[in-house]
Amino acid sequence: MSETTTSHDGDFSNRTTFAGAPQAELGALADVDIAIVGAPFDWGTTNRPGARFGPAAIRGGDYFGAHASRPHLPTGIDPFDVFRIADLGDFNVVPGYVEISIDRIRDGIRQIAEQDTVPIVLGGDHTITFPDAGGVADVHGHGEVALIHFDAHADTADTQSGQLLGHATPMRRLIESGAVPGHRFVQIGLRGYWPPPDVVEWMREQNMRSYMMNEIVDRGLRPVVDEAVTHALDGASKAFISVDIDVVDPGMAPGTGTPEPGGLTSRELLDTVRRLSKELHVVGADVVEVSPPYDGPGEITASLANRVVLEMLNGMAERKLGD
Repeated sequence: MSETTTSHDGDFSNRTTFAGAPQAELGALADVDIAIVGAPFDWGTTNRPGARFGPAAIRGGDYFGAHASRPHLPTGIDPFDVFRIADLGDFNVVPGYVEISIDRIRDGIRQIAEQDTVPIVLGGDHTITFPDAGGVADVHGHGEVALIHFDAHADTADTQSGQLLGHATPMRRLIESGAVPGHRFVQIGLRGYWPPPDVVEWMREQNMRSYMMNEIVDRGLRPVVDEAVTHALDGASKAFISVDIDVVDPGMAPGTGTPEPGGLTSRELLDTVRRLSKELHVVGADVVEVSPPYDGPGEITASLANRVVLEMLNGMAERKLGD
């Protein structure tokens, strides 16, 4: 059995499937269009742990039966009728070992993308976007994939506690490695009190396009997303979407490691993710930083993350049916 799938060194992995999707093995995806896979990893966190339990919570954030039909009310589309979707279980990360775990995730993502399958990763802290988007870029071409990044934080630190890998550094590592250059980045929802001016200046030098919440409030979300789509499509035919659940105001998504007041509403995030998934050629995605120990009554953060994935799938289905 592959090291990146269902033989586990730790207890963090979930064995049910997302929305009742059939199970599949990493090396047998010839008939799979989209692969859901978990990355139960949180040893890159700096504040509150628990994101290693995120994949299980996101899968469980659904009140439907395992084999229920899921037609989207506004569109009438059930993405499970449009795509062949499978759940690969969770990557075999090694508790406490950052580099080994990151290498295993990247290798797994690369194998998924090489089989012409789109990986959607359930995190896990944001460290995993380095191997997630990096593995996709390894297959689709370094510099060829735009990254749409929803987050309260830029995640562009040079180091985190003296280390190169952590949830404050993945976007910098992607840029420095050449997998996703700065001019291919669009960030939506930044706010608060980090990063410091020297990191912001570095971001400007990389030609990153970052939309802070004050700009979104002043201009409106729709024109910002219009601009983001234009920027993302400038020379890049493919996109990776990374959603840190803390982009949403913690009143609606408390179960996260670094909550920052004043974010998007859950409605705004769902609509925007669906729109981007329809308008862009998405070749990979992740939803990260769901920390179930800090979630509110009713597991509202996990339920939101579950719906983010479903909206993503629906937007991709709309795109396919519109072609």
